[in-house]
Amino acid sequence: MTRPRISARISAISESATLAVDAKAKAMKAAGRPVIGFGAGEPDFATPGYIVEAAVEACRNPRFHKYTPAGGLPELKQAVADKTLRDSGYRVDASQVLITNGGKQAVYEAFATLLDPGDEVLVVAPYWTTYPEAIKLAGGVQVDVVTDETTGYLASVEQLEAARTDRTKVLLFVSPSNPTGAVHTPEQVAEIGRWAVEHDLWVVTDEIYEHLTYGDATFASIATVVPELGDKVVVLNGVAKTYAMTGWRVGWLIGPKDVVKAASNLQSHATSNVSNVAQAAALAAVTGDLSAVAEMRGAFDRRRRTMVRMLNEIPGVLCPEPLGAFYAYPSVKALLGREFGGRRPATSAELAEIILEEAEVAVVPGEAFGTPGYFRLSYALGDDDLAEGVSRLAKFLGQAG
Repeated sequence: MTRPRISARISAISESATLAVDAKAKAMKAAGRPVIGFGAGEPDFATPGYIVEAAVEACRNPRFHKYTPAGGLPELKQAVADKTLRDSGYRVDASQVLITNGGKQAVYEAFATLLDPGDEVLVVAPYWTTYPEAIKLAGGVQVDVVTDETTGYLASVEQLEAARTDRTKVLLFVSPSNPTGAVHTPEQVAEIGRWAVEHDLWVVTDEIYEHLTYGDATFASIATVVPELGDKVVVLNGVAKTYAMTGWRVGWLIGPKDVVKAASNLQSHATSNVSNVAQAAALAAVTGDLSAVAEMRGAFDRRRRTMVRMLNEIPGVLCPEPLGAFYAYPSVKALLGREFGGRRPATSAELAEIILEEAEVAVVPGEAFGTPGYFRLSYALGDDDLAEGVSRLAKFLGQAG
């Protein structure tokens, strides 16, 4: 009897769609094609110089040439606790912080620690591509709460309640949202948090985009707004988006001490400590001021307004205004089934493939985020590339037959 070479558990994992689109776009550019990529979710800015210098100094420190505690450098854990109080008003002890290898490890460890097989997690769709895989690996069952452009991609308490069952253990709450840029008002956050308390649910809240809101939108941490959640809330965050540090791979998980201890035990066997040099850089980031992110946010806001205006000028495209993060999530449902150069895409995935081949523009189709019929476009790229890329989209999509 021939046994499968790859385990069923790992075979069930899908490749990251956003990274796959970005890789294909980069490969086409390397081959000489002038592809403009809207796929990757990372700032086009360099990491601020003072953070880089902190890493250089750490390289010279013999202390960082050795193993350090698996759960993170003590001084960084304290700094994250201080930063959390400063930025969101949520007071935690350093012992409630686990430093992880980027935000993705924090996501996986949160679900691996909280879920037993069959436990259900309410996930608002559209959702970031990593959440389903992390829940699946942990043995959990994802229950989608689907939103659309008519509500600004915001889920109501009524929708959440309709999806809740006796197996529901966790609500995944994300505001600002990747991929939609949706931001809940403080009042909406409070209503959802109180509902979670009423039904004795855990809340895992991903706050990686906390500093990227625009206009009148404001970030509100559910852990702060609803203190009644008590010890049933886990906060995920990191330095990647705020400080243009996607490649440094430093995130964190904040939660009750028993959860953090259990997740730390898992990490001690999976990876041990995060790179000490990267941790030193993160320490400089979270203890510094927020002037660098203010500059980036200003650029993102300008690009956001340009992108939304240009997208909504394309016949068949409907793009709500994103109020956070650095993504637009337009509906292209009206374009499906139309003819483009003799081809009739039936799905947004097929349309995205045609656009990449013919217009040399890379977008991520909504299938990757649980809602077919949409595209995700990052506006964390240069102004000129953004304008050129959306202009190409407009020209190509305008030929729909």
